[in-house]
Parts: sequence; structure tokens; C-alpha cells
Amino acid sequence: MNPVESIQMATTTLANNKLRSVLTMLGIIIGNASTIATIGIGQGAQRLAAEQFESLGPNVLFVVPGSEEERRTTFDIPKTLVLADSDAIASQVPTVKEVAPQITLSQIISYRSRNTNQTIIGATPTFLSVRSFEIASGRFINDSDLQRNNRVVVLGSEIAKKFFSSEEPIGKRIRIKNIGFEVIGVMKAKGSFLGNNQDDTAYIPLSTMSSQVVGRTSPYGTEVSFINVSAKDEKSVRAARFQIENLLRLRHKITGKDDFGVRTQKDILTIVNTVTSGLTVMLAAVSGISLLVGGIGVMNIMLVSVTERTQEIGLRKAVGAQESEILTQFLIEAVILSAAGGLLGTLLGVSGTLLVGAISPLKAGISPAAIILAVSISGGIGLFFGVFPARRAAKLDPIVALRTA
Repeated sequence: MNPVESIQMATTTLANNKLRSVLTMLGIIIGNASTIATIGIGQGAQRLAAEQFESLGPNVLFVVPGSEEERRTTFDIPKTLVLADSDAIASQVPTVKEVAPQITLSQIISYRSRNTNQTIIGATPTFLSVRSFEIASGRFINDSDLQRNNRVVVLGSEIAKKFFSSEEPIGKRIRIKNIGFEVIGVMKAKGSFLGNNQDDTAYIPLSTMSSQVVGRTSPYGTEVSFINVSAKDEKSVRAARFQIENLLRLRHKITGKDDFGVRTQKDILTIVNTVTSGLTVMLAAVSGISLLVGGIGVMNIMLVSVTERTQEIGLRKAVGAQESEILTQFLIEAVILSAAGGLLGTLLGVSGTLLVGAISPLKAGISPAAIILAVSISGGIGLFFGVFPARRAAKLDPIVALRTA
């Protein structure tokens, strides 16, 4: 029997048992779909994180307070950075272009009868250029606002919509911690960053924040939440990091562990990619269990098929069919089941991935490597789990098979 006839016979046999064939393929379909979707969504999460970090600019460093252990094990990180540290970095580190210290906290913002808890950032004029933000209308905080402790505020685009959906916000007065502030500007939409909506933030002068909203809490100067730093160019980032670390160790008189950390955009992106890659691999492995279950289902059904078709096998061997032909026949059926399940699972996985990309901010895409891997594994599983039933059919004694039938 030539291969074409074997394939036609296998297809006819499977078509005559449609429900059984579909149920047999179900595990393969689910396994392929979940594997492809998981890998596609995981890669989409990595692309989204990369885009968000690129929006910071390639030369940005973040100086954060507290030791590595404190940042990892405690929620209340000690505020070991002060405004004087920021001034020292700006004046004494030659590879640094601009420095933007900030104080961050949550406070109640109210306008007329509306109240909401929002993130407030005490910032300096350099915040815009260091963090690559832009103004949509009005102006940002300037040096005069800092020197005079002016009660002015710049609203993120989402806050502006909440409070002034049909009004012009510039010139209006809102209250932060029961202190009146004049709205002088609205930020251009920036989007989320690591799950935090950057458009849901209000900005006031850092001096006003420290003196009127937070108050002085350190004998060493104005405490800051962290310090944003931009290096002169991408090649200067490593040198800037080294120089900032040495400067702060001297200023803080450190002889043991650092009470601060300096992180670059690439450092944080590497951590995020490590986490997302680990989750993707773990979820893909769990999805792969479905493929294994599907393979066992193929073997079970093929064993049942061998039992049901004992008379057919006996007749074919009695009229001269070779063991290799019987073996090939059943292997083809197993591979067809697995390959068909793989193709259907691929279509389902691709559709699910595209749907997630369409309705969410994730940059989910189709991974050709994942498709090839999933389909290859499903076909291989069919071949592997089809060998035992096929060998069992091929080894049947025709006399015993006919007598049993």
C-alpha cells in the first residue's frame, strides 16, 4: 500500500469517528493554544516594559535611598538622601548633565465638592528634561516658584480630566492638604510606567512641598524620595554611576554597606525581563502539561481503536499485509490527530494573542518560533504515543485476530 492510500484510509477512519477524534485532539488543541498565547503575551510584556523604559531616555540614572537589603525586605525605606546630595551631584560629577530631585507622597486633592487621593511630586524645573515629560498647556514649575515657595501646581492629564472635564483648568485653585494651590499647567499624557499611571500625578515646587506640605523631618537637610540624573550621553552612564557612588560614600561617610543605590535604565529593565521571562517559562511549562495529557489521550484512543479493529487487522494480515504496513497505518492516524490538533490549537492561540494585544496595552505578538515549537512538539507527541498502539496492532497474529473477532 502506497503512502497516499494509507493517508486516505487513516483520514476515512478518523472521519467515521468524528466525536472521538475531536475529543482526542482536545488536549493537543488546548496545549498548543495556551503555549503559543503564553509565550506571545510574555514577549509582549517584555516589549511593553522596554518601550516604557525607552521613554525615560537612554541616559537616565536613579539614585534611591536605603541599602539593597532594606529596599528588598522593608516597606518603610529610610530616607537617607537629602537635597544637598542632589546639589553635590550636579556640581561635582562631570559626566552628569542635569539632576532632578523629587519628593513623592500621596495626599488628598480637592476642588469644590470633589475629593480624591493622588500622588503628589515635589519637583524642580529640570524634572521635565531629565524624565522626558512635556507640557500640554500652561507652564511647568520655574526657578522663581522654587525661590518663593509658590503655591502652584501642574496637573497630570488624568487629574485635569477628573476635576475639569468641561472647564479650563489654568488659573483655577485646588486644595492639597487643605492648602490652596493655583493650577499653572497641565502635562501631556505620558501613560503608565510599571503599572503606575504617570498621568494621575500632580507636581508642585519641591521647596513648597518640603516646607508647607511635608515639613522638615531631617536634621541633615531636606529629605528627598530619590534623585533623577541624566548623564551627558549614553557612553557616560557607567562613569556617572561610578562617580555618583564615590561622591555619596564620601558625603555619607560610609565604610560598610551603602545607604543608597544607583540604578540605570538597563539595570531595571534587566530585572523586569528576568521576572517576565521566568513567569513565561513557568506558564509555558504548565501549558506543556496539556500537550502531554493530549498525547496520553491519543495513545488511549489508538489502543481502543486497535481492540475494535482486530478483525480488520486480521483480515489485512491474512491477505498479505506486512507488519510495517499495519504499523505505518496506525502511526499515520496518530500523527494526523496530533497534527490537526496542533493546527487548530495554533489558530486558537494566535487568535487569543491578537485579541489580548488589541484590548490591552501589552504589545503581544505572534512568535514564529513558538508556533513551530508547539506544532513540532504536538506532532512528535502523536508519533511517540502512537508507536505503542501501532506496534501492538502490527504484532497481532492474524489467526488469533480472526478467531477473536
